[in-house]
Amino acid sequence: MPSTALIMTALTFPSIDPVLIQIGPFAVHWYGVAYVAGILLGWWFARHVVRTAAYWVPHASPIQQEELDDFLTWAVIGIIAGGRIGYVLFYNLSYYLANPLSIPAVWDGGMSFHGGAFGAIVAMVLFARSRGFSAFSLLDVVAAASCFGLFFGRIANFINSELWGRTADVPWAFIFPTGGPLPRHPSQLYEAGLEGLLLFIVLFALIARAGKLATPGFIGGAWVFGYGSARIIVEFFRQPDAHIGYLAGNWLTMGMILSLPMLAIGLWGMGTASGRTPWRTAQRAKHLTSEGDDSH
Repeated sequence: MPSTALIMTALTFPSIDPVLIQIGPFAVHWYGVAYVAGILLGWWFARHVVRTAAYWVPHASPIQQEELDDFLTWAVIGIIAGGRIGYVLFYNLSYYLANPLSIPAVWDGGMSFHGGAFGAIVAMVLFARSRGFSAFSLLDVVAAASCFGLFFGRIANFINSELWGRTADVPWAFIFPTGGPLPRHPSQLYEAGLEGLLLFIVLFALIARAGKLATPGFIGGAWVFGYGSARIIVEFFRQPDAHIGYLAGNWLTMGMILSLPMLAIGLWGMGTASGRTPWRTAQRAKHLTSEGDDSH
């Protein structure tokens, strides 16, 4: 339990209005800006990756920039649908069974990251099959690009004073406006640093330095393993959802349970990557190779 002295010296939560701009009934929230910034920067970075030939040596990129534009709609649908379904199933099933009409009401809040990630993966598989390239290559590109959204999303969580951490006696603890009178870990900032910044640095090094795009699924596997590891670490500092609490003792949370399989899946993705090719069909490979020859 934090001492009275630490409570007195806890960092003052910054006075940032969750609403960035309001004109009459129209309001722009920081959370919405974070989503838009994450999507746009991720889209820009993904286009940079697929058009940079040096990242794909000895292959050509199996994905065209225009195809990323088409995939954006698929990704948004997958993330929203998966995120909502995941939240309903894993975080508040009893409520939604009693109130089924509330399930589509995403505007009232309630999204699961793990569900959104699964929905995005389903969208990748369906889109890649429709275009003739490996879903693993698309996963590699999107995984690295997603770090922008993870970073800005967690910063927005901090601004909104939500998803804060457990009570803490560290000198960088904050007293959150919605978190009671005790100082707490700024777990949103821990997640922004681990899931957004650090994970992006690692993945970009794998792309630009190690040339891992040539083995589809390695970078995607590294992302799955890296996110699962970061989330489990942060769960030791993050306050669990009030309606779920701890599942065992004073440490095991739903976030940990959902992240544990990610470690095994990520290791499998990295371990089996060397046996894959960027193309699902030989026709696709032949078409892109001939285009590359013509460009010379």
